[in-house]
Amino acid sequence: MIETQGDVALAEKLQKGQKVMLDQLKRVIVGQEQVMEELLIALFARGHCLLVGVPGLAKTLLVSSLARILDLDFRRIQFTPDLMTSDITGSDILQEDPGTRQRVFQFMPGPVFANIVLADEINRTPPKTQSALLQAMQEYQVTAGGQTRPLPLPFFVLATQNPIEQEGTYPLPEAQLDRFFLQIAIDYPTEQEERRIVQETTGSGEVKLQKVLSAKDVQDLQEVVRRVPVPDSALDLAVRLARSTRPVEGAPDFVRKWVGWGAGPRASQALILGAKARALLKGRFAASEEDVRALAKPILRHRMVLNFQAEAEGVKVDDVIGKLLQ
Repeated sequence: MIETQGDVALAEKLQKGQKVMLDQLKRVIVGQEQVMEELLIALFARGHCLLVGVPGLAKTLLVSSLARILDLDFRRIQFTPDLMTSDITGSDILQEDPGTRQRVFQFMPGPVFANIVLADEINRTPPKTQSALLQAMQEYQVTAGGQTRPLPLPFFVLATQNPIEQEGTYPLPEAQLDRFFLQIAIDYPTEQEERRIVQETTGSGEVKLQKVLSAKDVQDLQEVVRRVPVPDSALDLAVRLARSTRPVEGAPDFVRKWVGWGAGPRASQALILGAKARALLKGRFAASEEDVRALAKPILRHRMVLNFQAEAEGVKVDDVIGKLLQ
């Protein structure tokens, strides 16, 4: 529970910090307010994000800008069909000691040893390499060269997927998708936003971003999010929502008609953690049903598998979630 003066001060720091962070991000990103908000919710809820959108919608720019304003170490991994597991985790390199002239193996950390890791086009690489991120995302450590090594904290993975050009891709297994806290859908900008993008990005000026929070600040704020109280009504709604996505006895008729596989208990946990983070970012000291509803689509959409009938009828997963919310 948020009771101590220290927790209240941290909560206020998060609210002020969010305003500054959004102002900074808006200097380089035009539009996409909801995307920015969902990114910050995932960060402070200590979750990972899957960003889905066509090329050229500033996904990489958004992530690298977030790392710059948070004073965090940022690495980008371009996933390709020939990427090896060691290209992500790192490997032992044979080095010669200048003093003794003896050769010894020295571990060279891979790009996963960073605070924010952008896994670009994660579905372009085979499952064996994709799974190298699994342990890192779940346990905040990696095993390489026979040793388990901790990752720097905070640790935040943002993976991108291109919804077009599906030839030569390896779709993420459901178990791996479930480890992503949110799936953020990035859409085309409006006409007015596109005019601004063109106007602002074809000049010679470079935007300088100020540092807002340190790695220690982010970790402290992640802890205070966990202490946000949740009323029984919001908790019940989160559990009901997750359970109603499963096509079993007692589920709504349209779920049994269109859904092949529903969300597991991790979805209920994510709905509550996300609601806590959203409440604090909005300046409230308790989560509400409104917070749960606001995050239902990004939290549930990648945890549900629609069947052939839904595909034949042109039903999208967001349509099903929308009907559940009604």
